[in-house]
Amino acid sequence: MDINLPEVLAEVRAVFEQYEEALVNNDVVTLDALFYNSPHTLRYGATENLYGYEAIQAFRANRPSQGLARERMNIVITTYGRDFATANTEFKRAGNDRIGRQSQTWLRTPEGWRVVAAHVSLMG
Repeated sequence: MDINLPEVLAEVRAVFEQYEEALVNNDVVTLDALFYNSPHTLRYGATENLYGYEAIQAFRANRPSQGLARERMNIVITTYGRDFATANTEFKRAGNDRIGRQSQTWLRTPEGWRVVAAHVSLMG
């Protein structure tokens, strides 16, 4: 298996950065577009477990849009072949000492790269 093919790694890094930009600017349309529209897609958040695209979409529509800026550290993106990747990062928000963690599983679909599973948590 080819791990971290340069052109695939560049594609995933670009979509990962697009996701981050949408996240900190509360661009819900882009965030929704970057999740795979399937009942099998899931997102475990810091305070919620969301099963299926519709649950994730509803969460995004009702999430507060304040205080989303953050500093990321230790970004690790790994691609496996041409159609599968993981992206992980740690983050800190201003005024909060807790370290957050974000993991995403990306899949190449006919529509482009999409998140099929995500996990966000805060360390104690």
